Amino acid sequence: MSEYKSPLTDRYGSEEMHTIFSDDNRYKIWRVLWYELARAEQHLGLNITDEQLEEMRDNICDIDYDMVKRFEDEYHHDVMAHLKEYCFKCPTAKPIIHLGATSCYITDNADIMIMDRALSIVKAKLKRLMWLLVEFSLKHYDTISMAYTHLQPAQPTTIGKRGCMWLQGFVTDNDIINNIDLKILGCNGATGTQASILELLDGDVHKVRRLNHMLAYSLLGNVNKYMSISGQTYDRKIDSIVLDSLSNVAQSAHKMCNDIRLLQGMHEMSEPFGDKQVGSSAMAYKQNPIKCENVCSLSRHVISMTMTAKMNACTQWLERSLDDSANRRLIIPEAFILTDHILIQCIEIVKGLTVNEGIIDRHIKDNIPFISMEN
Repeated sequence: MSEYKSPLTDRYGSEEMHTIFSDDNRYKIWRVLWYELARAEQHLGLNITDEQLEEMRDNICDIDYDMVKRFEDEYHHDVMAHLKEYCFKCPTAKPIIHLGATSCYITDNADIMIMDRALSIVKAKLKRLMWLLVEFSLKHYDTISMAYTHLQPAQPTTIGKRGCMWLQGFVTDNDIINNIDLKILGCNGATGTQASILELLDGDVHKVRRLNHMLAYSLLGNVNKYMSISGQTYDRKIDSIVLDSLSNVAQSAHKMCNDIRLLQGMHEMSEPFGDKQVGSSAMAYKQNPIKCENVCSLSRHVISMTMTAKMNACTQWLERSLDDSANRRLIIPEAFILTDHILIQCIEIVKGLTVNEGIIDRHIKDNIPFISMEN
């Protein structure tokens, strides 16, 4: 290939997670947002016809990306480019598409909806991993092994106890991630005051409040899942919280896989190894813990991305600035795709983890006399 291609494209993460963060999914969600806004505005009394709504609904999935590119080359604005293309497809609805909205109504609400779906995938895989660790710990609850502190022989423990230590980290992560309550930005206008919506609805404050309730219900299934306070964008602290939760999973995965790497070096445990797998080009007999190494490598990257999200949160200017837009296109999809991949790898590792009880017994016998002498 003559051009750079991100490893995220074909090396890491599941097809399901890639689909969620695909351009096609994102831009269809943009059209859903335009459609749902128009539908809510019709319900609140604006002059929007059923014919216009039907035209919008029928063209949600019909995107001419070549036309979008031509518009973006001209306007240098991705939302405006998609809006122009959507209006071209919906000439009857053109006058009422994006009515009272901002670009952030489209981009920020789409980001929340995408993250909400992506979190559900992470939660499901995390739950699967925890159950596998429960099974592993129960299987080896009385398998005695040497415990190590400072990587030095300390006292006897059990393999089941060590599995529970790994499990405990993921249980903590699971509690944190399940307490994240994502809410849509709603349609809050250019500075978060809903001034444009208030004008459209002839100053009817009750209708203005109902608009976000209706959007929250249609987009997230709960009338209360909208942000009552915002600037033009939702608080970037939300991104920081979400990425922190992914970082937590990465930290626990790194801890577990680093332990397995150490134990594999002692021949006490080993991750699954394929029949034709080669550990080294120079030493084919080696059984390197490549899955654990892969998890540790990617986990460090996920952890590092949280700093960018924190910087975005603390450097927002007043009601909004645009200096977070470019990096959010990178860190949010990458953090989710890599966390997804990390969990897939961890599930495979735990499912195929081999405990070498003979080696473990020998280490206990070799070290117990010295421990007894110390006591």
